[in-house]
Amino acid sequence: MDLDLSPAQRAFRDEVRAFIRDRLPADIRQRLRQGHPPRKEDTVAWQRILHERGWAAPHWPRAYGGAELGTMERLILLDEIYRAPAPLPQVFNVGMLGPVLLKYGTEAQRTFFMPKLARLDLWFCQGFSEPGSGSDLASLRTAARRDGDHYVVNGQKIWTTTAHLADWVFALVRTDSEARKQEGISFLLIDLKTPGITIRPIISIDGGHHLNEVFFDDVRVPVANLVGQENRGWDCAKFLLGNERTGIANVGLCRERLDYARELAARITQGGRPLSADPALQAEFAELDAEIRALEITNWRFLLTDGEQQRLPAFASVLKLKGTELQQALMALLARLDGLGGLERRADADTPRHGPLAPRYFYSRAGSIYGGTSEVQKDILAKAIVG
Repeated sequence: MDLDLSPAQRAFRDEVRAFIRDRLPADIRQRLRQGHPPRKEDTVAWQRILHERGWAAPHWPRAYGGAELGTMERLILLDEIYRAPAPLPQVFNVGMLGPVLLKYGTEAQRTFFMPKLARLDLWFCQGFSEPGSGSDLASLRTAARRDGDHYVVNGQKIWTTTAHLADWVFALVRTDSEARKQEGISFLLIDLKTPGITIRPIISIDGGHHLNEVFFDDVRVPVANLVGQENRGWDCAKFLLGNERTGIANVGLCRERLDYARELAARITQGGRPLSADPALQAEFAELDAEIRALEITNWRFLLTDGEQQRLPAFASVLKLKGTELQQALMALLARLDGLGGLERRADADTPRHGPLAPRYFYSRAGSIYGGTSEVQKDILAKAIVG
Protein backbone atom coordinates (compact mmCIF):
# COMPACT_ATOMS: atom_id res chain seq x y z
CA MET A 1 0.00 0.00 0.00
CA ASP A 2 2.09 2.92 -1.27
CA LEU A 3 -0.44 5.17 -2.97
CA ASP A 4 1.38 8.49 -2.67
CA LEU A 5 2.15 8.10 1.00
CA SER A 6 4.00 11.04 2.46
CA PRO A 7 7.35 10.41 4.22
CA ALA A 8 5.57 10.79 7.58
CA GLN A 9 2.89 8.28 6.58
CA ARG A 10 5.48 5.78 5.36
CA ALA A 11 7.32 6.21 8.65
CA PHE A 12 4.07 5.59 10.53
CA ARG A 13 3.38 2.46 8.47
CA ASP A 14 6.86 1.16 9.30
CA GLU A 15 6.29 1.96 12.97
CA VAL A 16 3.02 0.01 12.97
CA ARG A 17 4.59 -2.96 11.17
CA ALA A 18 7.45 -3.09 13.65
CA PHE A 19 5.07 -2.86 16.61
CA ILE A 20 2.90 -5.70 15.29
CA ARG A 21 5.95 -7.83 14.43
CA ASP A 22 7.38 -7.40 17.94
CA ARG A 23 4.20 -7.55 20.03
CA LEU A 24 1.63 -9.78 18.29
CA PRO A 25 1.71 -13.25 19.92
CA ALA A 26 2.75 -15.84 17.34
CA ASP A 27 0.00 -18.31 18.27
CA ILE A 28 -2.69 -15.69 17.63
CA ARG A 29 -1.21 -14.78 14.27
CA GLN A 30 -0.97 -18.45 13.25
CA ARG A 31 -4.59 -19.22 14.12
CA LEU A 32 -5.88 -16.22 12.17
CA ARG A 33 -3.59 -16.97 9.22
CA GLN A 34 -5.09 -20.45 8.99
CA GLY A 35 -8.56 -18.91 8.83
CA HIS A 36 -9.80 -19.39 12.39
CA PRO A 37 -11.74 -16.46 13.86
CA PRO A 38 -10.10 -14.86 16.91
CA ARG A 39 -11.12 -16.20 20.29
CA LYS A 40 -12.32 -13.77 22.95
CA GLU A 41 -9.05 -14.09 24.82
CA ASP A 42 -7.14 -13.33 21.60
CA THR A 43 -9.07 -10.11 21.04
CA VAL A 44 -8.75 -9.03 24.67
CA ALA A 45 -5.01 -9.72 24.81
CA TRP A 46 -4.24 -7.94 21.54
CA GLN A 47 -6.51 -4.96 22.21
CA ARG A 48 -4.77 -4.37 25.54
CA ILE A 49 -1.42 -4.41 23.75
CA LEU A 50 -2.71 -1.88 21.21
CA HIS A 51 -4.17 0.20 24.03
CA GLU A 52 -0.67 0.82 25.38
CA ARG A 53 -0.06 2.99 22.28
CA GLY A 54 -3.55 4.48 22.05
CA TRP A 55 -4.14 2.35 18.95
CA ALA A 56 -7.06 0.32 20.30
CA ALA A 57 -9.26 3.38 19.75
CA PRO A 58 -7.02 5.45 17.46
CA HIS A 59 -9.64 8.03 16.49
CA TRP A 60 -10.66 8.85 20.08
CA PRO A 61 -9.33 11.86 22.00
CA ARG A 62 -6.18 11.16 24.01
CA ALA A 63 -8.05 12.06 27.18
CA TYR A 64 -10.13 8.90 26.77
CA GLY A 65 -7.34 6.54 25.71
CA GLY A 66 -7.13 7.30 21.97
CA ALA A 67 -4.41 8.71 19.75
CA GLU A 68 -6.37 11.28 17.70
CA LEU A 69 -5.02 9.78 14.48
CA GLY A 70 -6.01 11.28 11.15
CA THR A 71 -7.95 9.36 8.51
CA MET A 72 -4.86 8.22 6.60
CA GLU A 73 -3.07 7.00 9.70
CA ARG A 74 -6.15 5.13 10.86
CA LEU A 75 -6.46 3.45 7.47
CA ILE A 76 -2.78 2.47 7.52
CA LEU A 77 -3.16 1.04 11.04
CA LEU A 78 -6.28 -0.91 10.10
CA ASP A 79 -4.73 -2.36 6.95
CA GLU A 80 -1.61 -3.45 8.81
CA ILE A 81 -3.70 -5.15 11.53
CA TYR A 82 -5.63 -7.02 8.83
CA ARG A 83 -2.49 -7.99 6.93
CA ALA A 84 -0.59 -9.25 10.02
CA PRO A 85 -3.17 -10.84 10.56
CA ALA A 86 -4.22 -9.77 14.06
CA PRO A 87 -7.60 -9.41 15.80
CA LEU A 88 -9.35 -6.10 15.17
CA PRO A 89 -10.23 -3.98 18.19
CA GLN A 90 -13.69 -4.95 19.44
CA VAL A 91 -15.96 -2.99 17.11
CA PHE A 92 -18.98 -2.58 19.42
CA ASN A 93 -16.75 -0.92 22.03
CA VAL A 94 -14.43 1.14 19.86
CA GLY A 95 -16.20 1.88 16.58
CA MET A 96 -19.78 2.12 17.83
CA LEU A 97 -20.45 2.87 21.50
CA GLY A 98 -17.36 4.99 22.17
CA PRO A 99 -18.16 7.63 19.54
CA VAL A 100 -21.83 7.68 20.66
CA LEU A 101 -20.75 8.42 24.25
CA LEU A 102 -18.42 11.15 23.02
CA LYS A 103 -21.28 12.87 21.21
CA TYR A 104 -24.35 12.10 23.35
CA GLY A 105 -23.12 10.71 26.69
CA THR A 106 -22.77 12.50 29.99
CA GLU A 107 -19.33 13.22 31.39
CA ALA A 108 -20.00 10.65 34.11
CA GLN A 109 -20.76 8.02 31.44
CA ARG A 110 -17.65 8.90 29.45
CA THR A 111 -15.44 8.85 32.54
CA PHE A 112 -16.76 5.48 33.73
CA PHE A 113 -17.18 3.57 30.48
CA MET A 114 -14.65 4.82 27.92
CA PRO A 115 -11.42 3.64 29.61
CA LYS A 116 -13.07 0.24 30.06
CA LEU A 117 -14.19 0.18 26.42
CA ALA A 118 -10.72 0.99 25.12
CA ARG A 119 -8.93 -1.58 27.33
CA LEU A 120 -11.70 -4.13 26.88
CA ASP A 121 -12.33 -4.41 30.59
CA LEU A 122 -16.00 -4.47 29.55
CA TRP A 123 -17.20 -6.26 26.41
CA PHE A 124 -20.31 -4.70 24.87
CA CYS A 125 -22.70 -6.17 22.32
CA GLN A 126 -25.38 -4.44 20.23
CA GLY A 127 -29.08 -4.95 20.98
CA PHE A 128 -30.81 -3.51 17.91
CA SER A 129 -32.45 -6.20 15.75
CA GLU A 130 -35.66 -7.92 16.84
CA PRO A 131 -37.92 -10.57 15.31
CA GLY A 132 -39.79 -8.67 12.60
CA SER A 133 -37.64 -5.53 12.87
CA GLY A 134 -34.32 -6.14 11.17
CA SER A 135 -34.23 -3.98 8.06
CA ASP A 136 -37.06 -1.87 9.52
CA LEU A 137 -35.23 -1.18 12.75
CA ALA A 138 -37.57 1.59 13.86
CA SER A 139 -40.44 -0.91 14.21
CA LEU A 140 -38.81 -2.45 17.30
CA ARG A 141 -41.12 -3.43 20.17
CA THR A 142 -38.86 -4.00 23.19
CA ALA A 143 -40.35 -1.57 25.72
CA ALA A 144 -38.92 0.37 28.66
CA ARG A 145 -41.33 1.79 31.24
CA ARG A 146 -40.11 4.49 33.64
CA ASP A 147 -40.40 3.48 37.31
CA GLY A 148 -38.76 6.05 39.57
CA ASP A 149 -35.00 5.98 39.03
CA HIS A 150 -35.19 2.92 36.78
CA TYR A 151 -36.58 1.74 33.47
CA VAL A 152 -38.30 -1.64 33.44
CA VAL A 153 -37.45 -3.38 30.17
CA ASN A 154 -39.45 -6.17 28.51
CA GLY A 155 -38.95 -7.67 25.07
CA GLN A 156 -36.58 -9.62 22.85
CA LYS A 157 -33.52 -9.00 20.69
CA ILE A 158 -32.21 -11.39 18.04
CA TRP A 159 -29.02 -11.93 15.99
CA THR A 160 -27.12 -10.39 18.90
CA THR A 161 -23.46 -11.00 18.07
CA THR A 162 -21.24 -12.15 21.01
CA ALA A 163 -23.99 -11.62 23.61
CA HIS A 164 -22.83 -14.87 25.25
CA LEU A 165 -19.35 -13.36 25.67
CA ALA A 166 -20.45 -9.84 26.58
CA ASP A 167 -20.70 -8.03 29.91
CA TRP A 168 -23.09 -5.28 28.74
CA VAL A 169 -25.40 -4.49 25.83
CA PHE A 170 -26.31 -1.12 24.33
CA ALA A 171 -29.93 -1.44 23.27
CA LEU A 172 -32.67 0.49 21.54
CA VAL A 173 -35.94 0.34 23.47
CA ARG A 174 -39.35 1.92 22.98
CA THR A 175 -40.13 4.45 25.71
CA ASP A 176 -43.17 6.09 24.06
CA SER A 177 -45.61 3.75 22.32
CA GLU A 178 -47.78 6.67 21.12
CA ALA A 179 -45.07 8.57 19.27
CA ARG A 180 -44.05 8.08 15.64
CA LYS A 181 -41.75 5.09 15.27
CA GLN A 182 -38.43 6.90 15.30
CA GLU A 183 -39.48 9.45 17.93
CA GLY A 184 -40.37 7.06 20.76
CA ILE A 185 -37.06 5.18 21.04
CA SER A 186 -34.34 5.49 23.70
CA PHE A 187 -30.74 4.24 23.89
CA LEU A 188 -29.92 2.30 27.07
CA LEU A 189 -26.78 0.68 28.48
CA ILE A 190 -27.74 -2.59 30.19
CA ASP A 191 -25.60 -4.81 32.42
CA LEU A 192 -26.19 -8.38 31.20
CA LYS A 193 -25.84 -9.70 34.75
CA THR A 194 -29.07 -7.91 35.69
CA PRO A 195 -31.82 -10.32 36.82
CA GLY A 196 -34.42 -11.08 34.15
CA ILE A 197 -32.04 -11.42 31.18
CA THR A 198 -31.85 -14.74 29.31
CA ILE A 199 -29.39 -15.40 26.47
CA ARG A 200 -30.01 -18.30 24.08
CA PRO A 201 -27.54 -19.38 21.37
CA ILE A 202 -28.20 -19.37 17.62
CA ILE A 203 -25.86 -21.82 15.86
CA SER A 204 -25.05 -20.57 12.36
CA ILE A 205 -24.38 -22.49 9.13
CA ASP A 206 -20.62 -22.50 9.78
CA GLY A 207 -21.22 -24.46 13.00
CA GLY A 208 -20.17 -21.51 15.12
CA HIS A 209 -21.86 -19.77 18.02
CA HIS A 210 -21.56 -16.03 17.62
CA LEU A 211 -25.27 -15.10 17.36
CA ASN A 212 -27.87 -15.10 20.11
CA GLU A 213 -31.40 -14.30 21.19
CA VAL A 214 -31.65 -12.05 24.24
CA PHE A 215 -34.84 -11.88 26.34
CA PHE A 216 -35.69 -9.12 28.83
CA ASP A 217 -38.28 -9.90 31.52
CA ASP A 218 -38.91 -6.98 33.92
CA VAL A 219 -35.23 -5.98 33.76
CA ARG A 220 -34.53 -2.91 35.88
CA VAL A 221 -32.05 -0.46 34.32
CA PRO A 222 -30.95 2.74 36.12
CA VAL A 223 -32.08 5.93 34.40
CA ALA A 224 -28.44 7.03 34.67
CA ASN A 225 -27.73 4.49 31.90
CA LEU A 226 -29.81 6.43 29.37
CA VAL A 227 -27.58 7.86 26.64
CA GLY A 228 -28.84 11.12 25.18
CA GLN A 229 -32.41 12.22 25.69
CA GLU A 230 -35.38 9.98 26.38
CA ASN A 231 -37.27 9.25 23.14
CA ARG A 232 -34.33 10.56 21.07
CA GLY A 233 -32.38 7.32 20.86
CA TRP A 234 -32.86 7.23 17.11
CA ASP A 235 -30.39 10.11 16.89
CA CYS A 236 -27.80 7.93 18.65
CA ALA A 237 -28.58 4.98 16.39
CA LYS A 238 -28.23 6.98 13.17
CA PHE A 239 -24.96 8.46 14.35
CA LEU A 240 -23.65 5.04 15.39
CA LEU A 241 -24.53 3.37 12.08
CA GLY A 242 -23.08 6.16 9.94
CA ASN A 243 -20.12 7.24 12.05
CA GLU A 244 -17.24 4.89 11.30
CA ARG A 245 -16.58 4.21 7.62
CA THR A 246 -12.79 3.93 7.58
CA GLY A 247 -12.79 0.14 7.26
CA ILE A 248 -15.95 -0.36 5.25
CA ALA A 249 -14.11 -1.83 2.23
CA ASN A 250 -11.90 -4.22 4.26
CA VAL A 251 -9.07 -3.88 1.74
CA GLY A 252 -6.46 -5.19 4.19
CA LEU A 253 -8.51 -8.32 4.83
CA CYS A 254 -8.85 -8.97 1.09
CA ARG A 255 -5.13 -8.50 0.56
CA GLU A 256 -4.20 -10.83 3.43
CA ARG A 257 -6.58 -13.57 2.24
CA LEU A 258 -5.19 -13.36 -1.31
CA ASP A 259 -1.64 -13.65 0.06
CA TYR A 260 -2.68 -16.74 2.02
CA ALA A 261 -4.37 -18.26 -1.05
CA ARG A 262 -1.11 -17.90 -2.96
CA GLU A 263 0.81 -19.45 -0.07
CA LEU A 264 -1.66 -22.35 0.12
CA ALA A 265 -1.53 -22.94 -3.66
CA ALA A 266 2.27 -23.11 -3.52
CA ARG A 267 2.13 -25.84 -0.85
CA ILE A 268 -0.52 -28.05 -2.46
CA THR A 269 0.62 -30.32 -5.29
CA GLN A 270 -1.34 -32.02 -8.04
CA GLY A 271 0.33 -34.39 -10.48
CA GLY A 272 3.67 -33.55 -8.93
CA ARG A 273 3.32 -29.81 -9.54
CA PRO A 274 2.20 -27.07 -7.17
CA LEU A 275 -1.27 -25.68 -7.84
CA SER A 276 0.31 -22.23 -8.10
CA ALA A 277 1.81 -23.31 -11.46
CA ASP A 278 -1.64 -23.72 -13.02
CA PRO A 279 -2.17 -20.91 -15.61
CA ALA A 280 -5.89 -20.68 -14.90
CA LEU A 281 -5.25 -20.21 -11.17
CA GLN A 282 -2.54 -17.66 -11.91
CA ALA A 283 -5.03 -15.71 -14.02
CA GLU A 284 -7.57 -15.86 -11.18
CA PHE A 285 -4.97 -14.54 -8.74
CA ALA A 286 -4.09 -11.70 -11.12
CA GLU A 287 -7.74 -10.75 -11.59
CA LEU A 288 -8.40 -10.70 -7.85
CA ASP A 289 -5.23 -8.68 -7.29
CA ALA A 290 -6.40 -6.06 -9.80
CA GLU A 291 -9.87 -5.95 -8.21
CA ILE A 292 -8.40 -5.42 -4.75
CA ARG A 293 -6.13 -2.67 -6.08
CA ALA A 294 -9.10 -0.91 -7.66
CA LEU A 295 -11.07 -1.21 -4.41
CA GLU A 296 -8.11 0.20 -2.49
CA ILE A 297 -7.86 3.25 -4.76
CA THR A 298 -11.62 3.80 -4.54
CA ASN A 299 -11.46 3.54 -0.77
CA TRP A 300 -8.73 6.19 -0.65
CA ARG A 301 -10.74 8.49 -2.91
CA PHE A 302 -13.71 8.14 -0.59
CA LEU A 303 -11.79 8.78 2.61
CA LEU A 304 -9.73 11.66 1.29
CA THR A 305 -12.56 13.53 -0.45
CA ASP A 306 -13.83 16.46 1.57
CA GLY A 307 -17.31 17.87 1.47
CA GLU A 308 -20.50 16.60 -0.09
CA GLN A 309 -19.07 13.72 -2.11
CA GLN A 310 -17.90 11.85 0.98
CA ARG A 311 -21.35 12.10 2.52
CA LEU A 312 -23.05 10.56 -0.50
CA PRO A 313 -24.51 7.16 0.48
CA ALA A 314 -23.72 5.89 -3.03
CA PHE A 315 -19.97 6.18 -2.48
CA ALA A 316 -20.11 4.10 0.71
CA SER A 317 -22.42 1.63 -1.04
CA VAL A 318 -19.82 1.02 -3.75
CA LEU A 319 -17.25 0.15 -1.08
CA LYS A 320 -19.62 -2.07 0.88
CA LEU A 321 -20.91 -3.91 -2.19
CA LYS A 322 -17.56 -4.46 -3.90
CA GLY A 323 -15.76 -5.24 -0.66
CA THR A 324 -18.35 -7.90 0.18
CA GLU A 325 -18.16 -9.46 -3.27
CA LEU A 326 -14.36 -9.65 -3.13
CA GLN A 327 -14.34 -11.16 0.36
CA GLN A 328 -16.83 -13.80 -0.73
CA ALA A 329 -14.80 -14.60 -3.87
CA LEU A 330 -11.62 -14.95 -1.79
CA MET A 331 -13.28 -17.17 0.82
CA ALA A 332 -14.68 -19.35 -1.96
CA LEU A 333 -11.22 -19.62 -3.55
CA LEU A 334 -9.62 -20.65 -0.26
CA ALA A 335 -12.31 -23.27 0.42
CA ARG A 336 -11.80 -24.64 -3.10
CA LEU A 337 -8.03 -24.84 -2.62
CA ASP A 338 -8.50 -26.58 0.72
CA GLY A 339 -10.68 -29.20 -0.98
CA LEU A 340 -12.26 -32.07 0.93
CA GLY A 341 -9.77 -31.62 3.77
CA GLY A 342 -11.56 -28.42 4.71
CA LEU A 343 -14.73 -30.36 5.48
CA GLU A 344 -13.02 -32.89 7.76
CA ARG A 345 -14.66 -33.36 11.16
CA ARG A 346 -12.43 -33.88 14.20
CA ALA A 347 -13.43 -35.31 17.53
CA ASP A 348 -10.32 -34.16 19.42
CA ALA A 349 -11.41 -31.60 22.01
CA ASP A 350 -8.10 -29.76 21.69
CA THR A 351 -8.54 -29.00 17.98
CA PRO A 352 -11.28 -27.30 15.98
CA ARG A 353 -14.16 -29.54 14.87
CA HIS A 354 -13.18 -29.04 11.25
CA GLY A 355 -10.76 -27.17 9.05
CA PRO A 356 -11.47 -23.43 9.16
CA LEU A 357 -11.59 -22.48 5.48
CA ALA A 358 -14.87 -24.09 4.44
CA PRO A 359 -16.77 -22.77 7.50
CA ARG A 360 -15.33 -19.31 6.87
CA TYR A 361 -16.66 -19.51 3.34
CA PHE A 362 -20.11 -20.39 4.67
CA TYR A 363 -19.98 -17.48 7.10
CA SER A 364 -18.86 -15.09 4.35
CA ARG A 365 -22.23 -15.55 2.65
CA ALA A 366 -23.77 -13.45 5.43
CA GLY A 367 -21.72 -10.47 4.24
CA SER A 368 -24.39 -9.83 1.61
CA ILE A 369 -26.89 -9.27 4.43
CA TYR A 370 -25.31 -7.65 7.48
CA GLY A 371 -24.32 -4.01 7.41
CA GLY A 372 -26.91 -3.34 4.69
CA THR A 373 -27.89 -6.01 2.17
CA SER A 374 -26.37 -6.03 -1.30
CA GLU A 375 -29.84 -5.41 -2.73
CA VAL A 376 -30.18 -2.25 -0.63
CA GLN A 377 -26.73 -1.07 -1.76
CA LYS A 378 -27.71 -1.60 -5.40
CA ASP A 379 -30.94 0.34 -4.86
CA ILE A 380 -28.92 3.25 -3.45
CA LEU A 381 -26.55 3.15 -6.41
CA ALA A 382 -29.41 2.98 -8.91
CA LYS A 383 -31.08 6.04 -7.38
CA ALA A 384 -27.79 7.94 -7.46
CA ILE A 385 -27.23 7.10 -11.13
CA VAL A 386 -30.80 7.88 -12.22
CA GLY A 387 -31.15 10.91 -9.96
